Amino acid sequence: MKKIFALLMAFALLLITGCGGEKVSDSNKVKIGMITRLNASEENFEKFVEQVEETFKVSIASHKPVFFDNFNSMLAALQSGQIQEISTYTCVARYMIAKDPHYVLLKDHSLEFIDSFCFGVREDDTELKDSLNMVIKEMQDDGTLGKLAKEYITDIKTDGEPTAIELPHFDSAQTIKVAVTGDLPPLDYVSADGKPAGFNTAVLAEIGKRMLKNIELVNVDSGARAAALTSKQADVVFWAIVPVSEIIPADSDKPAGMELTAPYYKDKVVHVGFKADEKK
Repeated sequence: MKKIFALLMAFALLLITGCGGEKVSDSNKVKIGMITRLNASEENFEKFVEQVEETFKVSIASHKPVFFDNFNSMLAALQSGQIQEISTYTCVARYMIAKDPHYVLLKDHSLEFIDSFCFGVREDDTELKDSLNMVIKEMQDDGTLGKLAKEYITDIKTDGEPTAIELPHFDSAQTIKVAVTGDLPPLDYVSADGKPAGFNTAVLAEIGKRMLKNIELVNVDSGARAAALTSKQADVVFWAIVPVSEIIPADSDKPAGMELTAPYYKDKVVHVGFKADEKK
Protein backbone atom coordinates (compact mmCIF):
# COMPACT_ATOMS: atom_id res chain seq x y z
CA MET A 1 0.00 0.00 0.00
CA LYS A 2 2.86 2.37 0.79
CA LYS A 3 4.31 1.76 -2.69
CA ILE A 4 0.95 2.42 -4.31
CA PHE A 5 0.59 5.65 -2.33
CA ALA A 6 4.04 6.84 -3.36
CA LEU A 7 3.52 6.13 -7.03
CA LEU A 8 0.09 7.66 -7.14
CA MET A 9 1.38 10.75 -5.41
CA ALA A 10 4.03 10.98 -8.10
CA PHE A 11 1.37 10.73 -10.80
CA ALA A 12 -0.73 13.34 -9.07
CA LEU A 13 2.18 15.74 -8.74
CA LEU A 14 2.87 15.41 -12.45
CA LEU A 15 -0.65 16.54 -13.22
CA ILE A 16 -1.25 19.25 -10.60
CA THR A 17 -1.73 22.66 -12.21
CA GLY A 18 -2.43 24.86 -9.23
CA CYS A 19 -4.39 25.39 -6.04
CA GLY A 20 -8.09 25.95 -5.74
CA GLY A 21 -10.53 26.09 -8.65
CA GLU A 22 -13.20 23.71 -9.85
CA LYS A 23 -12.63 20.00 -10.36
CA VAL A 24 -12.49 18.85 -13.96
CA SER A 25 -15.20 16.35 -14.85
CA ASP A 26 -14.21 13.01 -16.37
CA SER A 27 -15.90 13.91 -19.65
CA ASN A 28 -13.64 16.95 -20.01
CA LYS A 29 -10.38 15.27 -19.01
CA VAL A 30 -7.65 14.62 -21.56
CA LYS A 31 -6.93 10.91 -21.79
CA ILE A 32 -3.21 10.22 -21.47
CA GLY A 33 -1.70 6.84 -22.29
CA MET A 34 0.82 5.21 -19.96
CA ILE A 35 2.56 1.83 -20.02
CA THR A 36 0.94 -0.34 -17.33
CA ARG A 37 2.36 0.26 -13.85
CA LEU A 38 2.92 -2.72 -11.57
CA ASN A 39 1.91 -1.03 -8.32
CA ALA A 40 -0.96 1.12 -9.51
CA SER A 41 -4.08 0.87 -11.67
CA GLU A 42 -6.35 3.31 -13.46
CA GLU A 43 -9.00 2.74 -10.79
CA ASN A 44 -6.92 3.37 -7.67
CA PHE A 45 -5.26 6.30 -9.41
CA GLU A 46 -8.66 7.96 -9.90
CA LYS A 47 -9.62 7.36 -6.27
CA PHE A 48 -6.31 8.72 -5.04
CA VAL A 49 -6.65 11.88 -7.14
CA GLU A 50 -9.99 12.54 -5.45
CA GLN A 51 -8.31 12.17 -2.05
CA VAL A 52 -5.51 14.54 -3.08
CA GLU A 53 -8.03 17.16 -4.20
CA GLU A 54 -9.97 16.90 -0.96
CA THR A 55 -6.96 16.79 1.38
CA PHE A 56 -4.75 19.42 -0.24
CA LYS A 57 -7.48 21.60 -1.78
CA VAL A 58 -5.84 21.44 -5.21
CA SER A 59 -7.24 21.20 -8.69
CA ILE A 60 -5.79 18.30 -10.68
CA ALA A 61 -5.06 18.99 -14.34
CA SER A 62 -7.47 17.65 -16.92
CA HIS A 63 -5.74 14.30 -17.49
CA LYS A 64 -7.17 10.82 -17.10
CA PRO A 65 -4.60 7.98 -17.29
CA VAL A 66 -5.26 5.01 -19.56
CA PHE A 67 -2.90 2.05 -19.13
CA PHE A 68 -1.55 -0.10 -21.97
CA ASP A 69 0.44 -3.35 -21.87
CA ASN A 70 2.77 -2.28 -24.69
CA PHE A 71 3.91 0.73 -26.69
CA ASN A 72 2.33 -0.31 -30.00
CA SER A 73 -1.17 -0.58 -28.57
CA MET A 74 -0.73 2.80 -26.85
CA LEU A 75 0.45 4.39 -30.09
CA ALA A 76 -2.48 2.88 -31.99
CA ALA A 77 -4.87 4.37 -29.42
CA LEU A 78 -3.26 7.79 -29.89
CA GLN A 79 -3.50 7.54 -33.67
CA SER A 80 -7.16 6.50 -33.52
CA GLY A 81 -8.11 9.26 -31.06
CA GLN A 82 -8.94 6.95 -28.14
CA ILE A 83 -6.39 8.95 -26.12
CA GLN A 84 -5.08 12.46 -26.74
CA GLU A 85 -1.54 12.19 -25.31
CA ILE A 86 1.00 9.65 -24.15
CA SER A 87 3.46 9.80 -21.26
CA THR A 88 6.95 8.66 -22.23
CA TYR A 89 10.60 9.80 -22.21
CA THR A 90 12.46 12.53 -24.09
CA CYS A 91 14.48 10.08 -26.20
CA VAL A 92 11.27 8.26 -27.23
CA ALA A 93 9.53 11.56 -28.01
CA ARG A 94 12.45 12.72 -30.18
CA TYR A 95 12.39 9.40 -32.05
CA MET A 96 8.62 9.56 -32.60
CA ILE A 97 8.73 13.15 -33.85
CA ALA A 98 11.67 12.46 -36.17
CA LYS A 99 9.82 9.48 -37.66
CA ASP A 100 6.50 11.33 -37.97
CA PRO A 101 6.34 15.17 -37.83
CA HIS A 102 2.64 14.99 -36.96
CA TYR A 103 3.71 14.31 -33.36
CA VAL A 104 4.70 17.13 -31.04
CA LEU A 105 6.25 17.43 -27.59
CA LEU A 106 3.68 18.91 -25.20
CA LYS A 107 4.45 21.18 -22.28
CA ASP A 108 1.37 20.52 -20.21
CA HIS A 109 2.59 19.60 -16.74
CA SER A 110 4.31 21.81 -14.22
CA LEU A 111 6.84 19.45 -12.63
CA GLU A 112 9.64 17.53 -14.30
CA PHE A 113 10.54 13.98 -13.36
CA ILE A 114 13.77 12.26 -14.41
CA ASP A 115 13.83 8.46 -14.19
CA SER A 116 17.01 6.40 -13.91
CA PHE A 117 17.26 3.22 -15.98
CA CYS A 118 18.87 0.16 -14.44
CA PHE A 119 18.70 -3.63 -14.42
CA GLY A 120 16.54 -5.74 -12.15
CA VAL A 121 17.77 -9.15 -10.95
CA ARG A 122 16.45 -11.71 -8.50
CA GLU A 123 17.16 -10.84 -4.88
CA ASP A 124 19.32 -13.90 -4.32
CA ASP A 125 21.41 -13.36 -7.46
CA THR A 126 23.97 -11.14 -5.74
CA GLU A 127 26.88 -12.30 -7.89
CA LEU A 128 25.10 -11.21 -11.09
CA LYS A 129 24.12 -7.87 -9.54
CA ASP A 130 27.69 -7.20 -8.40
CA SER A 131 29.08 -8.13 -11.83
CA LEU A 132 26.62 -5.85 -13.60
CA ASN A 133 27.43 -2.98 -11.24
CA MET A 134 31.14 -3.43 -11.86
CA VAL A 135 30.72 -3.37 -15.65
CA ILE A 136 28.31 -0.41 -15.54
CA LYS A 137 30.90 1.58 -13.58
CA GLU A 138 33.65 0.59 -16.02
CA MET A 139 31.50 1.68 -18.98
CA GLN A 140 30.68 4.98 -17.29
CA ASP A 141 34.30 5.68 -16.36
CA ASP A 142 35.75 4.92 -19.80
CA GLY A 143 33.01 6.80 -21.68
CA THR A 144 31.47 3.76 -23.36
CA LEU A 145 27.94 4.46 -22.10
CA GLY A 146 28.16 8.04 -23.35
CA LYS A 147 29.37 6.89 -26.77
CA LEU A 148 26.59 4.32 -27.08
CA ALA A 149 23.96 6.89 -26.03
CA LYS A 150 25.26 9.28 -28.69
CA GLU A 151 25.25 6.63 -31.41
CA TYR A 152 21.98 4.89 -30.61
CA ILE A 153 19.92 7.74 -29.11
CA THR A 154 21.25 11.26 -29.83
CA ASP A 155 22.50 10.67 -33.40
CA ILE A 156 20.19 7.84 -34.38
CA LYS A 157 19.07 7.80 -38.01
CA THR A 158 15.31 7.71 -38.43
CA ASP A 159 15.08 6.95 -42.17
CA GLY A 160 14.88 3.23 -41.39
CA GLU A 161 14.91 0.66 -38.62
CA PRO A 162 17.56 0.91 -35.87
CA THR A 163 20.61 -1.16 -36.75
CA ALA A 164 20.47 -4.80 -35.70
CA ILE A 165 23.12 -5.59 -33.09
CA GLU A 166 25.03 -8.84 -32.96
CA LEU A 167 25.40 -10.21 -29.47
CA PRO A 168 28.72 -11.92 -28.64
CA HIS A 169 28.88 -15.68 -28.21
CA PHE A 170 31.39 -17.60 -26.10
CA ASP A 171 31.49 -21.37 -26.32
CA SER A 172 30.66 -23.10 -23.02
CA ALA A 173 30.06 -19.76 -21.28
CA GLN A 174 27.11 -19.03 -19.00
CA THR A 175 24.01 -17.62 -20.72
CA ILE A 176 22.17 -14.69 -19.14
CA LYS A 177 18.55 -14.31 -20.27
CA VAL A 178 17.44 -10.68 -20.51
CA ALA A 179 13.80 -9.60 -20.96
CA VAL A 180 13.14 -6.87 -23.55
CA THR A 181 9.81 -5.19 -24.28
CA GLY A 182 10.28 -2.85 -27.24
CA ASP A 183 8.20 -0.25 -25.39
CA LEU A 184 10.76 2.58 -25.45
CA PRO A 185 12.17 3.00 -28.96
CA PRO A 186 15.04 3.63 -29.57
CA LEU A 187 16.03 2.84 -25.95
CA ASP A 188 14.30 -0.55 -25.78
CA TYR A 189 13.45 -1.50 -29.35
CA VAL A 190 12.14 -4.63 -31.07
CA SER A 191 11.80 -4.58 -34.87
CA ALA A 192 8.73 -5.73 -36.78
CA ASP A 193 10.35 -9.14 -37.34
CA GLY A 194 10.91 -9.56 -33.59
CA LYS A 195 14.62 -8.75 -33.42
CA PRO A 196 15.72 -6.51 -30.51
CA ALA A 197 17.92 -3.54 -31.42
CA GLY A 198 18.64 -0.03 -30.15
CA PHE A 199 20.53 1.38 -27.19
CA ASN A 200 19.72 -1.27 -24.59
CA THR A 201 20.77 -4.08 -26.92
CA ALA A 202 24.03 -2.27 -27.67
CA VAL A 203 24.64 -1.90 -23.93
CA LEU A 204 23.96 -5.61 -23.42
CA ALA A 205 26.34 -6.57 -26.22
CA GLU A 206 29.12 -4.60 -24.52
CA ILE A 207 28.25 -6.07 -21.12
CA GLY A 208 28.38 -9.59 -22.57
CA LYS A 209 31.84 -8.93 -24.03
CA ARG A 210 33.21 -7.59 -20.76
CA MET A 211 31.67 -10.31 -18.59
CA LEU A 212 32.52 -13.06 -21.11
CA LYS A 213 28.90 -14.22 -20.89
CA ASN A 214 26.35 -15.08 -23.56
CA ILE A 215 23.27 -12.84 -23.68
CA GLU A 216 19.93 -14.33 -24.73
CA LEU A 217 17.09 -11.83 -25.31
CA VAL A 218 13.54 -12.80 -24.33
CA ASN A 219 10.58 -10.73 -25.57
CA VAL A 220 7.95 -9.99 -22.89
CA ASP A 221 5.21 -7.41 -22.30
CA SER A 222 6.23 -4.55 -20.03
CA GLY A 223 3.73 -5.57 -17.35
CA ALA A 224 5.13 -9.13 -17.32
CA ARG A 225 8.74 -8.19 -16.50
CA ALA A 226 8.56 -8.97 -12.78
CA ALA A 227 6.80 -12.28 -13.45
CA ALA A 228 9.40 -13.17 -16.09
CA LEU A 229 12.13 -12.59 -13.50
CA THR A 230 10.58 -14.52 -10.61
CA SER A 231 9.59 -17.44 -12.87
CA LYS A 232 13.18 -17.54 -14.21
CA GLN A 233 12.00 -16.94 -17.75
CA ALA A 234 14.57 -14.15 -17.56
CA ASP A 235 17.57 -13.49 -15.30
CA VAL A 236 17.62 -9.72 -15.94
CA VAL A 237 14.92 -7.15 -16.73
CA PHE A 238 15.18 -3.48 -17.62
CA TRP A 239 13.75 -1.20 -14.93
CA ALA A 240 13.24 2.52 -14.28
CA ILE A 241 13.79 4.09 -10.87
CA VAL A 242 11.32 6.87 -10.10
CA PRO A 243 12.88 10.01 -8.59
CA VAL A 244 13.20 9.85 -4.82
CA SER A 245 11.89 12.69 -2.65
CA GLU A 246 10.35 13.25 0.76
CA ILE A 247 7.08 11.70 -0.45
CA ILE A 248 8.51 9.12 -2.84
CA PRO A 249 10.67 6.56 -1.00
CA ALA A 250 13.56 4.76 -2.62
CA ASP A 251 12.59 1.61 -4.56
CA SER A 252 8.93 2.67 -4.53
CA ASP A 253 8.23 0.64 -7.67
CA LYS A 254 10.53 -2.30 -6.94
CA PRO A 255 8.59 -5.57 -6.61
CA ALA A 256 9.37 -7.95 -3.74
CA GLY A 257 12.21 -10.31 -4.51
CA MET A 258 13.96 -7.95 -6.94
CA GLU A 259 17.24 -6.07 -6.55
CA LEU A 260 18.26 -3.15 -8.75
CA THR A 261 21.67 -2.32 -10.17
CA ALA A 262 23.26 1.10 -10.44
CA PRO A 263 21.68 3.21 -13.21
CA TYR A 264 23.21 3.28 -16.68
CA TYR A 265 21.01 6.00 -18.26
CA LYS A 266 18.63 8.82 -17.22
CA ASP A 267 15.82 10.57 -19.06
CA LYS A 268 12.98 13.02 -18.43
CA VAL A 269 9.28 12.12 -18.46
CA VAL A 270 7.40 14.07 -21.16
CA HIS A 271 4.02 14.11 -22.91
CA VAL A 272 3.53 13.61 -26.66
CA GLY A 273 0.48 14.33 -28.80
CA PHE A 274 -0.49 15.48 -32.29
CA LYS A 275 -0.01 19.01 -33.55
CA ALA A 276 -3.20 21.01 -33.02
CA ASP A 277 -3.86 21.45 -36.73
CA GLU A 278 -2.81 17.94 -37.76
CA LYS A 279 -4.78 15.62 -35.45
CA LYS A 280 -5.62 12.34 -37.12
